[in-house]
Amino acid sequence: MKRRAARWQGGRGGAVRAFALALLLALAAVAPASPDSSAANAQSSTANFEGVATCAGSTCHGRSEGNGAVVRQDEIATWQAPSSASGAHSRAYSVLASRRGRQIAQTLGLGAATSAPACLGCHATYVPQSRRGARFHISDGVGCESCHGAAEGWLQVHYEKAASHASNVRAGLVPLEDPQVRAKICLDCHYGSTDTGQFVTHSMMAAGHPRISFELDLFSSLQQHHTEDADYARRKGRSDSVRLWAVGQAEAVARATDLFARPGFGMRGMFPEFYFYDCHSCHRAITDGPARRLTFETNPGRPIPFGNAPFNDENIIMLSAVGRALAPGAGEAFGTASVEFHRAMGRDRGSAQQAAIALRERAQALSNALAARSFGSNDAYQVIAAIASQATAPRFTDYAGSVQAVMAVDTLLNALVREGRVTVGAAAAIRANINRAYAAVAAPETYRPAAFRSALASATSAIGSLR
Repeated sequence: MKRRAARWQGGRGGAVRAFALALLLALAAVAPASPDSSAANAQSSTANFEGVATCAGSTCHGRSEGNGAVVRQDEIATWQAPSSASGAHSRAYSVLASRRGRQIAQTLGLGAATSAPACLGCHATYVPQSRRGARFHISDGVGCESCHGAAEGWLQVHYEKAASHASNVRAGLVPLEDPQVRAKICLDCHYGSTDTGQFVTHSMMAAGHPRISFELDLFSSLQQHHTEDADYARRKGRSDSVRLWAVGQAEAVARATDLFARPGFGMRGMFPEFYFYDCHSCHRAITDGPARRLTFETNPGRPIPFGNAPFNDENIIMLSAVGRALAPGAGEAFGTASVEFHRAMGRDRGSAQQAAIALRERAQALSNALAARSFGSNDAYQVIAAIASQATAPRFTDYAGSVQAVMAVDTLLNALVREGRVTVGAAAAIRANINRAYAAVAAPETYRPAAFRSALASATSAIGSLR
């Protein structure tokens, strides 16, 4: 696996990419696989975590140059990259000792952030002392085993000649080539989980923690330490960007609604946990002059009482679009459930809780359908058209949903280029249209819904003309 897979990166720039990079650098978190998100066997729930040093030999993954015969063997160097996004996980622990980390911990009364469970759950491979091997160090940050699983069972056998990917998985290696498995593990920290220290509350954000956002294909490309060559494809199959993106959206909705439905997460005393709601519906300029100036637009996808704070539905909007395009039956049921979920918000907590559970089930059904289906050459075009359609575009009234939309269009355009459906030159020619959409979401303070919808329409129209 000596050559990295061809991937057009003419996009992925601008404000939203910077936003995604900032999240990775600040959060630097893909957490240890929890029991409900790991597909490894029962052995992995008791196996020891051996530490990054056990992977770092020069004959394993510790070379300075990626020239290995089977795998690149410079994976540790990539993981440790001092300033790029690919090295963010290795810097996760040190972030806790930064000025920002200290300030957040002090504000919340957590003591030292470097020893606070509320922080370590996502800024390190946080496992019990009894499961830490001799070379394990919490200061390594988010290490290899955070994603690949506790290594005790597979470390000594995964490189043997007789080993196969299937045998490694049986020994406890996490099958990250499965988009549902990968999404669930990433979401543990890039959205939240029920495990210790894997849920960013509104209080944490008020203290200075970055807002959480997630897009599986983009985050996967930023953290790609391996090469998808013929050997990788033989053992694990090829990754498909459209599948990764679509399944990531479905799993994000399933995770959000699952946590929201749980009393210990959805509520904070007598108040809802505001983490789940759209930040900018409340954090807007307030004016009380005689001439009314609304600072929001009514959203046709949210039948909620006028003035209510809306649930952050950025992933719901995207999943509605991909469901209509690629899984119409399950997509229609999901769309109906999403409207009922928003409507229930205007009634009471019990109604909203039950609607969240129903929506979670619909999202999981879509995830299963999208993970199992075959993806064709026109799928990316279909989803781009669905995002820009009259059924979806009017729902781009808020910053978070618009950020997801432009990341999605860029992701799908990358997929078209990589598949040879669109030439690099043709994609570059419409880059200005994509950049206009990025510029429209450069910052929440300058976000204007109408300007964004116009920019997105230009970008998607230009892509559609290449079909």
